[in-house]
Amino acid sequence: MNAGIMKQRNAGILLPLFSLPSPFGMGDLGPEVNKFADFLQRSGQTYWQLLPLNPTELKSGHSPYSSISSMAGNILYISPELLAEEGLLEKEKLTASYIPFAQHIDYAHVEAIKNKLFDEAYHNFCKGVFPIHQKNFELFCQKEACWLDDFALYVTIKNSTNNTPWYEWPQTYKDRNTNALNALLQTHLAEVTKIKWLQYIFFQQWQMAKAYCNEKDIKIFGDLSFYVSYDSADIWANPSLFKLDKKSAMTAIAGVPPDYFSATGQLWNMPIYNWKQMKATNYNWWIDRLRKNLELFDVLRLDHFRAFESYWEVPAGEETAINGKWVKGPGKGFFDAVKKALGSLPIVAEDLGLDLDDVYALRDQLGMPGMRVLQFAWGGYMPSSVHIPHNYVPNSIVYTGTHDNNTTKGWFRNVTHDIREQVNEYTGTHVHEGNVHEVMWRMAYASSAQTAILPIQDVLGLDEHAKINTPGKPDGNWQWRLAPDALNYWVEMHLLTWAKMYNR
Repeated sequence: MNAGIMKQRNAGILLPLFSLPSPFGMGDLGPEVNKFADFLQRSGQTYWQLLPLNPTELKSGHSPYSSISSMAGNILYISPELLAEEGLLEKEKLTASYIPFAQHIDYAHVEAIKNKLFDEAYHNFCKGVFPIHQKNFELFCQKEACWLDDFALYVTIKNSTNNTPWYEWPQTYKDRNTNALNALLQTHLAEVTKIKWLQYIFFQQWQMAKAYCNEKDIKIFGDLSFYVSYDSADIWANPSLFKLDKKSAMTAIAGVPPDYFSATGQLWNMPIYNWKQMKATNYNWWIDRLRKNLELFDVLRLDHFRAFESYWEVPAGEETAINGKWVKGPGKGFFDAVKKALGSLPIVAEDLGLDLDDVYALRDQLGMPGMRVLQFAWGGYMPSSVHIPHNYVPNSIVYTGTHDNNTTKGWFRNVTHDIREQVNEYTGTHVHEGNVHEVMWRMAYASSAQTAILPIQDVLGLDEHAKINTPGKPDGNWQWRLAPDALNYWVEMHLLTWAKMYNR
């Protein structure tokens, strides 16, 4: 399944798109993408790893892993600066919409500012003086109709019902009554068209960004969340593919049992897949989703890969994930169907968690690279841990930490004295808060893993205030931003020197 990736030792940086600097309150697809690609090229990197790019919303804390669509793009990533370059906005007026830099994203403010700019850009588009855009937009709507039509109707109904989730809509909308939906389309055609147009703009800007990165020999390393949000266009349009009852209520909920991150596990409020029905439809929904993501990314990480082997199913109504059970997933048969439809794919398995022998067996049977996380390597099981460098296999990707971990400096501040001593003994170095990020960085680069990915926070030695996400914590996540002047010449040279030293 891992065609075309990791042919030699290489390295990359993990940085969410929303964390890039930008004058509009959060990272977007504007000029900072090209600047970051230039930085990666000059510093000897191969990969830029991102989080999912799907739409987010306030009620899920703007988590990119809980989206209203598995196919749509997040329009907050649309760059007003690029719209101005296309003539859809006036460049001279953009400065009035600038948001002073802050360390954390204020999503409500960003939405308010960007929605006004999108209204203006769409109004200008509708004047009919952009014939190339008009033609390309029409082609986009035709090509993406299999998901775009449902998504646009879904968003329109949500907007008209004060953001009510689909399972609480009037019965005719909830059950997708054809006459009711056709009538809605006629009365809200302008709104539906605008929703589609914003998707067109997102994907146009994304393809430009990806093309620039690829020209600089930077590969985009994407991420595909395993589950989709209960309140999503996917489940509204395909309820039979999920474990719902006749009233559209979830009968079982996805999550994970107690682990490193949470003593009560994690309850995700997402429905479990109806794998029997998925198989009966030749996994078409999944195959369409994978095809779409592989248009966006050069390499794709399957988040929560372990659920393809077995997943944690919690009865509906439980308040924590403790009282769940393991249920067998679709296994190799799923990937055989995917390979038959799409061929060999550049896919990486996110194979983290507990009791993973069967998961590793599936991963290895498929020939996928797995993940190693240095922060997980320490403690009583360190000598035999899969996360300690002396146990790595080349077909793997090593991280100092992921988006779900603390920064390495923040992690070190909070570990026990025994673990600090263990790190000292293992590295033969006096490790402290001031150098732990470089010690772990060096371990990752020196390891036999073919790819080493560093969160940008660990390149810069930032503390726990720069965390991306704290699993199980409902708010305050997905907000951290990179300071505009953080990636200076010395950071670039440090990365380049070590990339050369360790043959990456």
